[in-house]
Amino acid sequence: MKRILVISVFLLNCLLILGLPTTTKASSLSKACVALHYQKIPSFPPIPFDSTLVVSFFAKYPKFKYLKPEVIQLYRKHNYQFLWNDGNGMNEFAALLYNKVNNLDQEGIKTHVPYAEKLQTIFQDEENMEKSDIEVELLMSSLYFFYADRMFKGLDVKKTVELGWYLPRKKQSYVNRLDSLLQDPSLINKQLKDLPGQYYLLKDVLHNYSTIEKNGGWAPILFPKNIKPLKPGDTSDVILQIRKRLFITGDLKIDSQKKIFDNELLEGILKYKERNAFDTDSLLLPKHISNMNITVHERIKTLMVNMERSRWISPGLTKTEQSIVVNIPSFTLTYFKETRPVLVSKVVVGKSMNKTAVFSGMMNQVVFSPYWNVPPSILRKEILPAIARNRSYLAKHDMEWVGNRVRQRPGPQNALGKVKFVFPNSHIIYMHDTPSKSLFDKEQRAFSHGCIRVARPRDLAIAVLEGDTNWTVEKIDAAMNRRVEKTYNLKTQIPVYIGYFTAWVDREGLIHFYDDIYGHDEPLSKILLSDL
Repeated sequence: MKRILVISVFLLNCLLILGLPTTTKASSLSKACVALHYQKIPSFPPIPFDSTLVVSFFAKYPKFKYLKPEVIQLYRKHNYQFLWNDGNGMNEFAALLYNKVNNLDQEGIKTHVPYAEKLQTIFQDEENMEKSDIEVELLMSSLYFFYADRMFKGLDVKKTVELGWYLPRKKQSYVNRLDSLLQDPSLINKQLKDLPGQYYLLKDVLHNYSTIEKNGGWAPILFPKNIKPLKPGDTSDVILQIRKRLFITGDLKIDSQKKIFDNELLEGILKYKERNAFDTDSLLLPKHISNMNITVHERIKTLMVNMERSRWISPGLTKTEQSIVVNIPSFTLTYFKETRPVLVSKVVVGKSMNKTAVFSGMMNQVVFSPYWNVPPSILRKEILPAIARNRSYLAKHDMEWVGNRVRQRPGPQNALGKVKFVFPNSHIIYMHDTPSKSLFDKEQRAFSHGCIRVARPRDLAIAVLEGDTNWTVEKIDAAMNRRVEKTYNLKTQIPVYIGYFTAWVDREGLIHFYDDIYGHDEPLSKILLSDL
């Protein structure tokens, strides 16, 4: 293109002026020449255009009309001057942006680009790229905001709320961002702060799984119905299929093609089980084979769905001084301090009829030896029918009437256990201990009425109150076992985020998949693929 020729001639002139051989390195040039080179000399004065042409443009290209407010804001800021053409043709960022839009599938986005044929014509015709055309100019700005909208913003807030996502959404404008990209186009290829690190980790996994799909994916494992669970030492033709399957996803380093369930296979199976939220024992059951038989195409859809959810998350979510994050599908709580996980605990979440909401709150209280104030819905549906069957029900469960409500006294039977953690919210959800410890041994832990039961409540209380001179470990233990309710207001409130991710990459770079226990993935997947 003209730009390459102009810059080459310019550099040659610099060399001739300085009297240096053409092989001399750029570092030998005068600072002035180098500076001018990086400014992409020659430069041209701004080219203005008639602002009224914006209205007629969107009338002609209605699929971009939803971007009109941002386009107008952009050109008002720049006094309605050309941004994509500097007088010497289309600038460098235009081609980079066009390439990015054509490869949105690498970002987990499946979509038809509006007016793709028109755009293709522009970039295939050098004359179109070199002339100052208002239609081309406004197409490029619309394409930029289309890219930013899909890549960084994701679905609008209204749709995410309809999907049950009440975590706060980041508010961003990409008008100012364009100035930086026009000055340094290489920024578009860097990991931007607009997206959390988890997004890029999922993107890497998407690339790997897309490669697997292009290579044919994996064949379903044929597991006879009458076969017994496989264990170390067993020999079976099925093991050949299992080895191949685990090798494809990297759970096995090599495929030895042995029929015996040896230690090498066991290591791969344990790795696979850990990544897919199974108990890490040595038995291989039909449910594990069923999980392995989920197609690579379905796994790719899961990755896309969770990459989309990542777009809704502020990158600074866990970069605060401290925060508590609960991932519902993994039944896990993680307490972060200065971005590092200091405590990880199993949790029990709401069953399908009493889903735990996806939202955030600020923990402001720890309640030791709490009363359990029975919610009206549980009183109506469970407690009152139980009282009707057995008049001693309340006494048997250490409950009492308080006005027209029922509450359970602090003690070993109390449904909230010995401590609860309060973060006020409209969903009436909090975290608490539980006397039903055996539930934490289950693979699937959706058993509550919506609140979050914590497997390590004492450790969480100690971590939350660490550094507070009012509390020692001994005082915490005493308060948890005193059977007298004591509420303590935290000196510093702690952000609590309850999220929903069915695919997650850990700190070692391993992808974990979790069951979509509330069925949230499919509706989102349909929306993401709706315009194909």
